[in-house]
Amino acid sequence: MRDFQLPGRSPVLAYNGMCATSHPLAAKTAIDILERGGNAMDAAIAGAILLGICEPQMTGIGGDCFVLYSPAGSEDVIALNGSGRAPSRLDGSLLRDAGETTVPLRSAHAVTIPGAIDAFCHLSDKVGTLGLDAILAPSIRYAEEGVPVAARVAFDWANNADTLQGSARDHYLMKGQPPKEGALFRSPGQAEVLRRIAKDGRDAFYSGEIADDMISALNGLGGVHSAADFENVACSTSDPISGTYQDLEVVEHAPNGQGATALLMMNILSHFDIASMAPFGAARVHIEAEAAKLAYDARDRILADPDHTSRLNHMLSMETAQRLAGLINPRTAMTAAKTVSEAVHKDTVYITVVDRDGMSVSLIYSIFHGFGSGIASDKFGILLQNRGAGFTLEEGHVNELKGGKRPMHTIIPGMIKQGGKVLMPFGVMGGAYQPNGHARFVSNLTDFGMDAQSAIYAPRAFADKGVLNVERGYSDEVRAELAEMGHRVEIPRVAIGGAQAIKLRADGLLEGASDPRKDGCALGY
Repeated sequence: MRDFQLPGRSPVLAYNGMCATSHPLAAKTAIDILERGGNAMDAAIAGAILLGICEPQMTGIGGDCFVLYSPAGSEDVIALNGSGRAPSRLDGSLLRDAGETTVPLRSAHAVTIPGAIDAFCHLSDKVGTLGLDAILAPSIRYAEEGVPVAARVAFDWANNADTLQGSARDHYLMKGQPPKEGALFRSPGQAEVLRRIAKDGRDAFYSGEIADDMISALNGLGGVHSAADFENVACSTSDPISGTYQDLEVVEHAPNGQGATALLMMNILSHFDIASMAPFGAARVHIEAEAAKLAYDARDRILADPDHTSRLNHMLSMETAQRLAGLINPRTAMTAAKTVSEAVHKDTVYITVVDRDGMSVSLIYSIFHGFGSGIASDKFGILLQNRGAGFTLEEGHVNELKGGKRPMHTIIPGMIKQGGKVLMPFGVMGGAYQPNGHARFVSNLTDFGMDAQSAIYAPRAFADKGVLNVERGYSDEVRAELAEMGHRVEIPRVAIGGAQAIKLRADGLLEGASDPRKDGCALGY
């Protein structure tokens, strides 16, 4: 039990249904859908679409999604890949010939074809019960009438506003400036898009005037996107991947998501006695940071489009994890994981919903960097992702940019099972941090016996691009000790990620948890 004299949040308890997400209007919308008789998938889609209006810097209909869900009455977990592909006429050689070494973040070449709408329409038809018109109605209303800009959203909006270019500045700035907290943000163009999707389904988005609007914006900036690229978008289902950490089975989405990175990181951590360390001490931060460096290096070598990922079993094997764990010095930071591990390896929103029948949905939905590519379609204001920046331009690499390929993705939904039963859908936002966040969350639950809310609330650290970011929740003494180990320690300007979870308790209660690093909450009924 938490100390009620200190800041914090209590878990939210309910019997009939629960949603946890990063904005309260989306959580309420999801609960409203459940109360109307919709199932967890209906509610998750309705809430997710609304998040694109409430948090446009994080997500929107010009982005991608990944979903894990467990149908009512089943302990199976199904994976749905709603990520888009590079334009068929695009090739890494074109960018290399132009002198590029990476895919430019704000270029039309970074824009893969948005896959989320196709996925949502598919899931609504095959899994949901209410139909698109019902589940899109709340977002249509809010897009027309407006939503007040929340505190964290305003902070992120100002941080990322410089990304916006061309007509995107007209659609997402107010008199040329990012909106302040409490300002009313409206998107009538997106409301019209959603109305057409509600009436005519996914084809309304991927062909005709709406697709033409996106293609025109992209090709006007040098893109090679075609009508066929949009018409051919198709989500796909697959089996998830999983691994164990103590008595929990952690289920992740298979590539091209980076869920395997989380599983490898947990496998590495399992070779250390994490539970004997202080939960917020330097020793644990150090081991976790070193494990992350090695796991992310493996990610960058191995993960790609599912049709091109051939060494997944190597990445997930305990032998690989054991050999990587042996490279970690408990007292000294490594400076170059890529070199050290050579011999072994030759901005986002999340929503989870559980309904009264036990269907569990774990859904993550993103345009990648803040405001994605910064490119929006002229007429409808559809902000387009920059997921193509997840490709490499290294010739011959499994994740090399090629037309028709899906890039390696940072977004990963999660599920936890125990004793063969679904225990907890969960997710951690925060770009590259997500696998580290999954490992930290599961370790908090198992090694330190935290409930889901405490595990989310706890301070975080993340080793990224040569810097160990350590949140202010850690003491200065811990930061000093980490610096003595050789880490370049900084306090991040922005809180590290965000997280949501719902536990299906044995007594029949649903226990929701939501990250105070975001504006959202867990709600039940």
